[in-house]
Amino acid sequence: MTHWKKILQESVTTPEELARRFNVDCSALEEVIATFPIRINPYYFDLIKKVNDPIWKQAIPDPKELRDSVCMADPLAEEDLSPVPNLVHKYPDRVLFLVTNECAMYCRFCTRKRKVGTARMRITEDTIQAGIDYIRNNEKVREVLISGGDPLLLSDDKLDSILSRLRSIPTLEIIRIGTRIPCTLPMRVTKELTAILKKYHPLYINTHFNHPNELTPEATKACTLLADAGIPLGCQTVLLKGINDDPETLSTLFRGLLRLRVKPYYLFQADLTKGTNHFRTHTTTGITLMRKLIGNISGMAVPTYALDAPEGGGKIPLTPDYIIEKGADLHFHNYLGKLCTYPENGDPF
Repeated sequence: MTHWKKILQESVTTPEELARRFNVDCSALEEVIATFPIRINPYYFDLIKKVNDPIWKQAIPDPKELRDSVCMADPLAEEDLSPVPNLVHKYPDRVLFLVTNECAMYCRFCTRKRKVGTARMRITEDTIQAGIDYIRNNEKVREVLISGGDPLLLSDDKLDSILSRLRSIPTLEIIRIGTRIPCTLPMRVTKELTAILKKYHPLYINTHFNHPNELTPEATKACTLLADAGIPLGCQTVLLKGINDDPETLSTLFRGLLRLRVKPYYLFQADLTKGTNHFRTHTTTGITLMRKLIGNISGMAVPTYALDAPEGGGKIPLTPDYIIEKGADLHFHNYLGKLCTYPENGDPF
């Protein structure tokens, strides 16, 4: 099997390479790529079956990215919430720690597309150590989410070093890794990598699949290796217009993830990221989809539909409204629309 680094080196990074593969005019993409770079490794590129299919839309630049007059460069105010470079402290007890600026595939809907894959995101050993020192010196920080870019693109030795230094902090309880590698470059998940990760339990991984076509035999093998190493796996899916905004696609995806021992964790409303407005649905679409999922597939397969509020407001769950009336009794509809009553008991306070 070809080494994952070799696969990454052969990534598509220019419009000309796209044009050769699909015989389409990609000249209009030069300006897009100058602002928002392209990288599609051969594995993920081969998942594209035709122009404008769900994989194409996630990976291929679109001139619409430069015609977005609605969204913001930094919708979650990460820069304003960074006490040291590349570390975001939004919630009291946990931080987001960015350790690389590269991904195996640059998703066109990425929240950090303003800087991932560019010189605008500068990460060095000094910035990484500054982040570790910040966590060590803040006893209220109980949890760290390692992200980027994609942390699993780091070498085994580099990742081992970061995890070792973090795990040496007595007040840090939980380490999480956010990665799309099991989806976009699953051959990176090796026995050697999983042996490193399992040394640092409790360690969790949140991965990212958006469409059933991404649940390949290679992705299955990667998730199996991680799960067999005792690593709890969750999935953070983004609701994307024209890609997965229908109940059949989401049902198939979420059931498939459970078979891989990956718990659907969040279904995210697309962020207000500059260059991604064409991916956004209305929130009523997401709420309607959740109503069609709840009760019709296993509760274990149903994620929380959430919006990450602009300007650093944090994650807000968005759920269908089943309650009709609150009083001495609670009146509500079930997932079939049947009227149900639950008798309350005593003072609610």
